Amino acid sequence: MTEQRRIIAEVLQDAADHPDVEALHARSVARDERISIATVYRTVKLLEEAGILEKHEFGDGRARYEDAERDHHDHLINLLTGEVIEFVDPEIEVLQERIARKLGFDLKGHRMELYGVPIAPRRKD
Repeated sequence: MTEQRRIIAEVLQDAADHPDVEALHARSVARDERISIATVYRTVKLLEEAGILEKHEFGDGRARYEDAERDHHDHLINLLTGEVIEFVDPEIEVLQERIARKLGFDLKGHRMELYGVPIAPRRKD
């Protein structure tokens, strides 16, 4: 692995959000200004093919990425801001298992993405 790819991998590992290639490039260039956007694209593709990186498309036209080995979680996407909120709900996990069994399947994995807009706070009159 080249030094530039190592930096890109570190940026991905340090990310608390779900950056797209442009965000990864900006963060990587802050560490080494010689990193090109093409290097970021190639590195992301290699890491995805190796199963190290997981690609998400949340309906905003941008592919976003996260570490494939993170603990299981689901996503709630704010349609107004594009913010991605990670969550885990034990009740949902149990329900998905129950549904899979009811339909005759042993669930081996899943991906849940919820899309919504914030509920406006109610006015107190």
